[in-house]
Amino acid sequence: MRLKNKNIILTGASSGIGLALLEKLLEYDCHIIAVARTIEQIDIQHDRIIKYTCDISNRENVDRLFKFAQEKLGAIDLFIANAGFAYYEQIATPDWQRIENIYQTNVFSAIYSATKMKEVNSKRNYRMVITASAMSFLAVPGYSLYASTKAALHGFACGYRSELKKGQKLQMIYPISTKTNFFDQAAEETPVSWPVQSSNTVAKAIIKGIKKDKNSIFPSTLFYFLNVLNGYLPFVHRLISAIENRKFQKWLGVS
Repeated sequence: MRLKNKNIILTGASSGIGLALLEKLLEYDCHIIAVARTIEQIDIQHDRIIKYTCDISNRENVDRLFKFAQEKLGAIDLFIANAGFAYYEQIATPDWQRIENIYQTNVFSAIYSATKMKEVNSKRNYRMVITASAMSFLAVPGYSLYASTKAALHGFACGYRSELKKGQKLQMIYPISTKTNFFDQAAEETPVSWPVQSSNTVAKAIIKGIKKDKNSIFPSTLFYFLNVLNGYLPFVHRLISAIENRKFQKWLGVS
Protein backbone atom coordinates (compact mmCIF):
# COMPACT_ATOMS: atom_id res chain seq x y z
CA MET A 1 0.00 0.00 0.00
CA ARG A 2 1.24 3.44 -0.85
CA LEU A 3 0.94 5.68 2.17
CA LYS A 4 1.25 9.01 0.42
CA ASN A 5 -1.92 11.12 0.63
CA LYS A 6 -3.81 8.39 2.50
CA ASN A 7 -6.40 9.11 5.21
CA ILE A 8 -5.50 7.22 8.37
CA ILE A 9 -6.95 6.55 11.81
CA LEU A 10 -4.37 5.59 14.42
CA THR A 11 -5.48 4.55 17.91
CA GLY A 12 -3.20 4.42 20.93
CA ALA A 13 -1.26 7.32 19.45
CA SER A 14 -0.16 9.02 22.65
CA SER A 15 2.79 6.80 23.59
CA GLY A 16 4.99 3.85 22.72
CA ILE A 17 4.49 2.18 19.36
CA GLY A 18 1.57 4.46 18.50
CA LEU A 19 3.53 7.66 19.02
CA ALA A 20 6.49 6.29 17.07
CA LEU A 21 4.13 5.31 14.23
CA LEU A 22 2.61 8.77 14.23
CA GLU A 23 6.03 10.32 13.70
CA LYS A 24 6.89 7.88 10.89
CA LEU A 25 3.57 8.30 9.07
CA LEU A 26 4.09 12.05 8.78
CA GLU A 27 6.93 11.33 6.35
CA TYR A 28 4.37 10.20 3.76
CA ASP A 29 2.19 13.33 3.40
CA CYS A 30 -0.83 11.47 4.75
CA HIS A 31 -3.62 12.84 6.92
CA ILE A 32 -3.96 11.24 10.34
CA ILE A 33 -6.56 11.22 13.06
CA ALA A 34 -4.49 10.46 16.15
CA VAL A 35 -6.69 8.83 18.77
CA ALA A 36 -5.99 8.53 22.49
CA ARG A 37 -7.77 8.78 25.80
CA THR A 38 -5.45 11.62 26.77
CA ILE A 39 -4.52 13.54 23.63
CA GLU A 40 -2.57 16.03 25.74
CA GLN A 41 0.23 13.46 25.77
CA ILE A 42 0.58 13.76 21.99
CA ASP A 43 3.14 16.55 21.83
CA ILE A 44 3.45 16.50 18.03
CA GLN A 45 1.94 19.52 16.32
CA HIS A 46 1.26 19.27 12.59
CA ASP A 47 -1.39 20.51 10.18
CA ARG A 48 -1.92 16.95 8.90
CA ILE A 49 -2.69 15.58 12.36
CA ILE A 50 -6.13 15.83 13.93
CA LYS A 51 -6.09 14.84 17.59
CA TYR A 52 -9.18 13.05 18.84
CA THR A 53 -10.04 12.03 22.39
CA CYS A 54 -11.75 8.65 22.53
CA ASP A 55 -12.17 5.64 24.79
CA ILE A 56 -12.24 2.96 22.10
CA SER A 57 -13.53 0.27 24.49
CA ASN A 58 -17.04 1.65 23.94
CA ARG A 59 -18.99 0.81 20.75
CA GLU A 60 -20.75 4.17 20.59
CA ASN A 61 -17.41 5.96 20.85
CA VAL A 62 -15.99 3.94 17.96
CA ASP A 63 -19.05 4.77 15.86
CA ARG A 64 -18.55 8.46 16.66
CA LEU A 65 -14.87 8.16 15.72
CA PHE A 66 -15.74 6.79 12.29
CA LYS A 67 -18.36 9.48 11.74
CA PHE A 68 -15.88 12.18 12.78
CA ALA A 69 -13.19 10.77 10.47
CA GLN A 70 -15.54 10.66 7.49
CA GLU A 71 -16.67 14.23 8.12
CA LYS A 72 -13.10 15.51 8.42
CA LEU A 73 -11.28 13.36 5.87
CA GLY A 74 -13.93 11.79 3.69
CA ALA A 75 -12.80 8.24 2.99
CA ILE A 76 -10.77 6.19 5.47
CA ASP A 77 -7.99 4.33 3.69
CA LEU A 78 -6.16 2.83 6.64
CA PHE A 79 -7.14 2.06 10.22
CA ILE A 80 -4.37 1.08 12.63
CA ALA A 81 -5.86 -0.45 15.78
CA ASN A 82 -2.93 -0.05 18.13
CA ALA A 83 -4.64 0.78 21.43
CA GLY A 84 -4.47 -1.82 24.17
CA PHE A 85 -3.22 -2.55 27.65
CA ALA A 86 -1.88 -5.40 29.76
CA TYR A 87 -2.33 -6.91 33.17
CA TYR A 88 0.71 -8.55 34.74
CA GLU A 89 -0.72 -10.62 37.51
CA GLN A 90 -1.36 -13.90 39.22
CA ILE A 91 -5.01 -14.70 38.61
CA ALA A 92 -6.01 -15.63 42.13
CA THR A 93 -9.76 -14.92 42.12
CA PRO A 94 -12.51 -14.78 39.47
CA ASP A 95 -13.06 -11.22 38.28
CA TRP A 96 -15.60 -10.88 35.47
CA GLN A 97 -15.25 -7.09 35.19
CA ARG A 98 -11.45 -7.25 34.89
CA ILE A 99 -11.71 -9.81 32.09
CA GLU A 100 -14.39 -7.77 30.33
CA ASN A 101 -12.40 -4.54 30.58
CA ILE A 102 -9.33 -5.88 28.81
CA TYR A 103 -11.36 -7.69 26.16
CA GLN A 104 -13.41 -4.59 25.36
CA THR A 105 -10.26 -2.60 24.59
CA ASN A 106 -7.90 -5.23 23.20
CA VAL A 107 -10.35 -7.45 21.32
CA PHE A 108 -13.88 -6.11 20.87
CA SER A 109 -12.79 -2.68 19.68
CA ALA A 110 -10.27 -4.01 17.16
CA ILE A 111 -12.67 -6.59 15.70
CA TYR A 112 -15.53 -4.10 15.59
CA SER A 113 -13.31 -1.54 13.84
CA ALA A 114 -12.23 -4.16 11.29
CA THR A 115 -15.83 -4.96 10.40
CA LYS A 116 -16.67 -1.26 10.42
CA MET A 117 -13.90 -0.58 7.90
CA LYS A 118 -15.39 -3.19 5.60
CA GLU A 119 -18.82 -1.59 5.93
CA VAL A 120 -17.73 2.00 5.18
CA ASN A 121 -15.41 0.88 2.35
CA SER A 122 -17.72 -1.65 0.69
CA LYS A 123 -16.70 -0.52 -2.80
CA ARG A 124 -13.20 0.78 -2.03
CA ASN A 125 -9.81 -0.70 -1.34
CA TYR A 126 -8.66 -0.30 2.25
CA ARG A 127 -6.24 -1.63 4.87
CA MET A 128 -6.98 -2.65 8.45
CA VAL A 129 -3.94 -3.10 10.67
CA ILE A 130 -4.15 -4.58 14.18
CA THR A 131 -1.39 -4.67 16.77
CA ALA A 132 -1.44 -8.14 18.29
CA SER A 133 1.63 -9.57 20.04
CA ALA A 134 4.23 -12.30 19.94
CA MET A 135 2.14 -13.66 22.82
CA SER A 136 -0.47 -14.59 20.23
CA PHE A 137 1.81 -17.62 19.74
CA LEU A 138 3.63 -17.85 23.05
CA ALA A 139 1.81 -16.97 26.26
CA VAL A 140 4.03 -16.50 29.30
CA PRO A 141 3.25 -16.61 33.04
CA GLY A 142 1.90 -13.33 34.39
CA TYR A 143 0.41 -12.33 31.06
CA SER A 144 -2.10 -15.15 30.61
CA LEU A 145 -5.13 -12.85 30.32
CA TYR A 146 -3.33 -10.37 28.08
CA ALA A 147 -1.99 -13.17 25.88
CA SER A 148 -5.50 -14.60 25.50
CA THR A 149 -6.69 -11.29 24.00
CA LYS A 150 -3.90 -11.33 21.44
CA ALA A 151 -4.50 -14.98 20.56
CA ALA A 152 -8.17 -14.09 20.01
CA LEU A 153 -7.16 -11.38 17.53
CA HIS A 154 -4.88 -13.82 15.71
CA GLY A 155 -7.68 -16.35 15.39
CA PHE A 156 -10.08 -13.71 14.11
CA ALA A 157 -7.62 -12.56 11.46
CA CYS A 158 -6.95 -16.07 10.18
CA GLY A 159 -10.63 -16.58 9.43
CA TYR A 160 -11.75 -13.06 8.54
CA ARG A 161 -9.20 -12.60 5.75
CA SER A 162 -11.11 -15.16 3.67
CA GLU A 163 -14.22 -13.00 3.89
CA LEU A 164 -12.58 -9.91 2.41
CA LYS A 165 -12.82 -8.85 -1.21
CA LYS A 166 -9.90 -8.16 -3.50
CA GLY A 167 -8.28 -4.87 -2.49
CA GLN A 168 -9.39 -5.23 1.13
CA LYS A 169 -6.68 -6.37 3.52
CA LEU A 170 -6.23 -7.18 7.20
CA GLN A 171 -2.65 -7.01 8.42
CA MET A 172 -1.54 -8.25 11.84
CA ILE A 173 1.46 -7.01 13.84
CA TYR A 174 3.22 -9.35 16.27
CA PRO A 175 5.71 -7.26 18.27
CA ILE A 176 7.78 -8.64 21.12
CA SER A 177 8.18 -6.71 24.39
CA THR A 178 8.79 -3.07 23.57
CA LYS A 179 10.79 -0.51 25.52
CA THR A 180 7.89 1.75 26.47
CA ASN A 181 5.83 2.45 29.58
CA PHE A 182 3.23 0.01 28.25
CA PHE A 183 4.30 -2.95 30.36
CA ASP A 184 5.25 -0.69 33.26
CA GLN A 185 1.55 0.08 33.55
CA ALA A 186 0.71 -3.59 34.06
CA ALA A 187 2.11 -3.70 37.58
CA GLU A 188 4.86 -2.22 39.71
CA GLU A 189 8.32 -3.69 39.11
CA THR A 190 6.97 -5.77 36.23
CA PRO A 191 9.68 -7.91 34.63
CA VAL A 192 10.02 -7.34 30.89
CA SER A 193 9.72 -10.45 28.75
CA TRP A 194 12.65 -11.38 26.50
CA PRO A 195 13.50 -10.40 23.79
CA VAL A 196 12.98 -6.63 23.76
CA GLN A 197 12.85 -3.97 21.01
CA SER A 198 12.49 -0.20 20.89
CA SER A 199 9.22 1.36 19.78
CA ASN A 200 11.06 3.09 16.95
CA THR A 201 12.30 -0.27 15.60
CA VAL A 202 8.78 -1.68 15.78
CA ALA A 203 7.30 1.37 14.02
CA LYS A 204 9.79 1.06 11.16
CA ALA A 205 8.91 -2.60 10.71
CA ILE A 206 5.20 -1.82 10.71
CA ILE A 207 5.54 0.86 8.04
CA LYS A 208 7.63 -1.50 5.92
CA GLY A 209 5.09 -4.29 6.34
CA ILE A 210 2.16 -2.05 5.43
CA LYS A 211 3.91 -0.84 2.30
CA LYS A 212 4.70 -4.44 1.27
CA ASP A 213 1.13 -5.62 1.98
CA LYS A 214 2.26 -8.35 4.36
CA ASN A 215 -0.45 -10.32 6.13
CA SER A 216 1.76 -10.82 9.18
CA ILE A 217 4.34 -8.31 10.38
CA PHE A 218 7.04 -9.59 12.76
CA PRO A 219 9.18 -6.64 13.93
CA SER A 220 11.59 -9.10 15.58
CA THR A 221 13.37 -11.39 13.14
CA LEU A 222 14.68 -13.35 16.12
CA PHE A 223 11.20 -14.16 17.40
CA TYR A 224 10.00 -15.04 13.90
CA PHE A 225 12.72 -17.66 13.53
CA LEU A 226 12.24 -18.94 17.08
CA ASN A 227 8.55 -19.37 16.31
CA VAL A 228 9.32 -21.28 13.11
CA LEU A 229 11.96 -23.34 14.91
CA ASN A 230 9.43 -24.33 17.56
CA GLY A 231 7.48 -26.13 14.84
CA TYR A 232 10.42 -28.51 14.48
CA LEU A 233 11.73 -28.38 18.04
CA PRO A 234 8.71 -27.90 20.32
CA PHE A 235 10.87 -27.41 23.39
CA VAL A 236 11.86 -23.88 22.21
CA HIS A 237 8.64 -22.28 23.45
CA ARG A 238 8.71 -24.37 26.62
CA LEU A 239 12.24 -23.18 27.35
CA ILE A 240 11.28 -19.52 26.92
CA SER A 241 8.19 -20.06 29.06
CA ALA A 242 10.29 -21.67 31.79
CA ILE A 243 12.64 -18.67 31.83
CA GLU A 244 9.70 -16.28 32.07
CA ASN A 245 8.18 -18.40 34.84
CA ARG A 246 11.31 -17.92 36.93
CA LYS A 247 10.89 -14.17 36.56
CA PHE A 248 7.22 -14.48 37.49
CA GLN A 249 7.91 -16.54 40.59
CA LYS A 250 10.56 -14.05 41.67
CA TRP A 251 8.10 -11.21 41.13
CA LEU A 252 5.52 -12.99 43.27
CA GLY A 253 8.06 -13.32 46.05
CA VAL A 254 8.93 -9.61 45.90
CA SER A 255 5.38 -8.26 45.59
